[in-house]
Amino acid sequence: MKAVIVKEAGHTPVYGDFAEPVPSADEVRVSVTAAAMSHVVKSRASGKHYSSSGQFPFIVGLDGVGRLDDGRRVYFVMPKAPFGSMAERAVVPVAHCIAIPDDVDDITAAAIANPGMSSWAAYTERARLKAGETVLINGATGTAGRLAVQIARHLGARKIIATGRNIEALRSLAALGADVTIPLTENDAALDESFKQQFAEGVDVVIDYLWGRSAERLLIAAAKFGRDAIPLRFVQIGSSSGADITLPSAVLRSSAIELMGSGIGSIAFDRLVCAVGELLKATTPAGFAIAAKPVPLSDVERAWPEDDSARRTVFTMNAGMA
Repeated sequence: MKAVIVKEAGHTPVYGDFAEPVPSADEVRVSVTAAAMSHVVKSRASGKHYSSSGQFPFIVGLDGVGRLDDGRRVYFVMPKAPFGSMAERAVVPVAHCIAIPDDVDDITAAAIANPGMSSWAAYTERARLKAGETVLINGATGTAGRLAVQIARHLGARKIIATGRNIEALRSLAALGADVTIPLTENDAALDESFKQQFAEGVDVVIDYLWGRSAERLLIAAAKFGRDAIPLRFVQIGSSSGADITLPSAVLRSSAIELMGSGIGSIAFDRLVCAVGELLKATTPAGFAIAAKPVPLSDVERAWPEDDSARRTVFTMNAGMA
């Protein structure tokens, strides 16, 4: 079958032939129609992600959309290694499949599942977001961050604060539900003043897609200006601004900050799958918006380096799509 294959560590994936996966007794075969590119997928393909297996060759892709042999349309996740979702067919455990609502098409389901799950799971499983609370999203201008704004509003956040470096994209977040936007391009003094004002007014949850310097400043501002003895749940999801930070120990001793991560390993796998199911059910009723760019799977070598944070690249197979 045709698939996107990583043959060696550090090599760009190529389109080629790979052996067919064979399902065991507790697995099902999926004829794949769509599979999206994401930061996690690219990081695993490069061998740099913490969940990478280090075994080669393998097929790229963590999740996708397709049809079971009985015709049911499903979203699936974590195919059996060395098989991935960017192939004509995949094999997954039955429990790794979720029925897709009829009102969500294949491209949308493939595009929204991973970035939407990142904040849905962070809000519901880690932060335990309550209706009426204030949320700050650090790094809200990319695909996942834009969804995080929409999902926070859907889950009942009273006030949503969004940060980002892309000024034009930041301005557009008001239409998606952001009440306050803070450009990370401000000088240090202006940025600290912006953070001070928001924490003084009260922030309950921070969803962080960036880490790096902006996360340091947020945590320090929260400790200095946040509400005494009222916990701030700081949920770390991504690290596009840097893998490490320098954090004074006094920040944690002098505040009620609860610092936690959200992702594979910090949330039980079945709960992550459940989060995707809840997200897909809410997608149409809530009007979640995501920009997606369909690309034939055979064009993967051209499209792989062109992916950007504004649109989710979704690779499509030959099978018909709803």
